[in-house]
Amino acid sequence: MTSAQVDTSEQSSETPEEGYERGLGSRQVQMIAIGGAIGVGLFLGAGANIAKAGPSLILMYALAGGVIFFIMRALGELLLYRPVSGSFDEYSREFLGPFFGYFTGWTYWLMWVVTGMAELTAAAIYVHYWFPQVPQWVTALVFLVVLFGANLISVKVFGELEFWFSMVKVTALIGMIVIGLGVLTFGFSSAGDTASVANLYRFDGFFPTGVGSSLMTLQGVMFAYLAVELVGVTAGESENPEQTLPKAINTLPWRIALFYVGALTVILCVVKWTEFAPGVSPFVAAFAKIGIPAGAGIVNFVVLTAALSSCNSGMYSTGRMLRTLADSGEAPATFRRLSASKTPAFGITVSVLFMGIGVVLNYVVPEKAFGYVTSVATAAGIWTWLMILISHVRYRRAVDAGRLPASAFPAPGGVKCTWIAIAFLLFVTCLIAYNGDSRVCLYVMTCWAAALGAGWLVLKNRHPEVAERRAPAPLDKVS
Repeated sequence: MTSAQVDTSEQSSETPEEGYERGLGSRQVQMIAIGGAIGVGLFLGAGANIAKAGPSLILMYALAGGVIFFIMRALGELLLYRPVSGSFDEYSREFLGPFFGYFTGWTYWLMWVVTGMAELTAAAIYVHYWFPQVPQWVTALVFLVVLFGANLISVKVFGELEFWFSMVKVTALIGMIVIGLGVLTFGFSSAGDTASVANLYRFDGFFPTGVGSSLMTLQGVMFAYLAVELVGVTAGESENPEQTLPKAINTLPWRIALFYVGALTVILCVVKWTEFAPGVSPFVAAFAKIGIPAGAGIVNFVVLTAALSSCNSGMYSTGRMLRTLADSGEAPATFRRLSASKTPAFGITVSVLFMGIGVVLNYVVPEKAFGYVTSVATAAGIWTWLMILISHVRYRRAVDAGRLPASAFPAPGGVKCTWIAIAFLLFVTCLIAYNGDSRVCLYVMTCWAAALGAGWLVLKNRHPEVAERRAPAPLDKVS
């Protein structure tokens, strides 16, 4: 029995359990991978980080982007060794033990639930640009319901919706870069007189607030990169994972160079960093400064699609992760069920209900909701990335010892780059602990770990077989 096929004895006869549909084509997986690297962390969160670090934020994105590439190549090697549904928690279970698989699966679920809250908050803020009289919580609720419906229909609908969301983001970002370069080169628009590469160092230097302040932005920078690992979750529903996944991962460096480093560099050359403020998208602010008719409104629409795209991905991911946990006996068996359209509808529904907490936060503390949830999402994401990296180290040791076959997609630099990425993530965790505003996420994660630990003890007592180490089954074929 594969991890995508489960015993039907506990399933309702009205909803027979079937394997996932391989409904994600190459173009959709590629665009999901591209869109995963462009989210609200860049479009909204960069505003606050620019205010903290100035132009040096460009360097922080480049530094973190290099580490993210190491993480993704480590994941890529594991995916081509054994493309499994569930990906991260399955590798943690195989190489670190059942508890780590359990903990990683639930923590990745938490990351996406909390990220979904952040994206709903951001989407509500963007709509507030056009309709300031509409309460944030109302907008967040409407978007939550619409995306929930799209995810229930089928994986093809999810893939198509995500394809066009990502297409809007990619096209718009390229357009922004081209327009920004035009302003710098030809000096047109109301920003033409002040636009200059010298804006990167003219106002108190490249590190205007100090190197320490720049490093403190790494928490927000890492949040911006959450979701790049989503291609691993698509392994069970990709038409040809052996070809599409390596291609998607190998395009990551140019995506980071263009969409993060390139876009921020152009923006900060066109508009001096002192004119950006927290809570306002730097892209919207820049186009307002340039003075292109309706430009700021168009960009606001683009960043709105970015937020909805990420929330859409969150719903997709959480439902699959709950099903994988249930298939391993680490979540209620009812999460195994697939609907007639071959989607884990019950898991998606439960996840959406938890995302609804974001709607409540937008009602109670609309001005602080985004900061609260992004810090928790980042902490959960760092754990997930660490598990990928440590699993990769253990896998390479097994390959070197001749216990496992080598992957067709080996990570460059072997485990050396993996250890660099591990050290970097631990450094970011220390920065989070040092910052009083973000430290709250570590308290939340401590409570989360205690709750999962207690759940594991109960689970082991009731079902001792769950605590047995076992390798995941490959998804060579899915019925």
